Amino acid sequence: MPTNRPAPGKPPRHVPNAILRPIRRLALAAAIGVVAVGTVLAQDIRFFQIGTGPTAETRFAFGGLLANAISNPPGSRDCDKGGSCGVPGMVAVAKSTGGSVANIEAIEAKRLDAALVQSDIAYWAYHGTGLYKDKGAAKNLRAIAMLYPESLHLVARRDAHIRSVHDLKGKRVSFGGKESGELVHGRLLLAAFGLTESQLRLSALPPGPAADAMAAGTLDAMLVIDADPVPILTELAQRTAVDLVPIAGPEADRMRAKYPFLGAATIPADTYAGLATEVKTLEVGVMLVTGANQPYDLIYGVTRALWHPSTQILLTDNQPRGKLFRLSATEMERTGIPLHGGASAYYFDAGVIK
Repeated sequence: MPTNRPAPGKPPRHVPNAILRPIRRLALAAAIGVVAVGTVLAQDIRFFQIGTGPTAETRFAFGGLLANAISNPPGSRDCDKGGSCGVPGMVAVAKSTGGSVANIEAIEAKRLDAALVQSDIAYWAYHGTGLYKDKGAAKNLRAIAMLYPESLHLVARRDAHIRSVHDLKGKRVSFGGKESGELVHGRLLLAAFGLTESQLRLSALPPGPAADAMAAGTLDAMLVIDADPVPILTELAQRTAVDLVPIAGPEADRMRAKYPFLGAATIPADTYAGLATEVKTLEVGVMLVTGANQPYDLIYGVTRALWHPSTQILLTDNQPRGKLFRLSATEMERTGIPLHGGASAYYFDAGVIK
């Protein structure tokens, strides 16, 4: 049967070429424009990975807020128009990790661009002392900022009758995972209070599984280092009766004298259900660290974005520890490791350090 349909790839006979030519040119220009924009976006976006900690801990939530604050992907509104005030062209991503020790190893291996790390572990890593005496120094480690303090929470089931660190002897205890800050500090506690690991029934459980084990009655005590209130401990206190064991007295005083990065802290009364009195403990700072190999201009921009007023508002409104995030020379002195050149330059320009 005859048909008026044009052959594939040929224009209909009733459409003049004079009309089709400009249409083709516009279509080609549009296609080239889409490819060009895609190429520019792909080239201009820089991903910046930040290691944090287990998802149930404050470091993960805090790291997520920081990642949002320092990001400024292509196409974002200008900062002064209510848009992102981060590093132009950068998308930061917060990643859940095993904790400080794992984060430092990832920085050294260049698997992470930056990470949240407890200040004492960063100090040992850089100087090759303490935990890193046999591992060797992580000389590539550099500080960007001191963020906020974390408290040592030694939590025990009430029916386990643990009133002091000494009472951990013979008990079922978890000091966190194998590469966690809890394990490091748990060992410091045992040494200060005259106990050894062999005198405890130790389990290597991350905070979440440890809390579940305590609720189930298969674990007597756990150590969590986090900013109070710790969500998993808030939930645990609602599931079963627990006590916060004080970390105080002459043993704690000797720990602070020996390890300057440890400070005295108090967990306020009623922070957790059923705990009506305040508890004395210790605290350690959390830092944002990076590798010395990171570009100078990039870390300058990251540091500037960290201390932008919009970041302070974001942290204060969304994170209890955000109110403790303050820019001062004193905080810079507490890092215990060298600042990255880009961070140092920003602090100098901002008049924080001389």
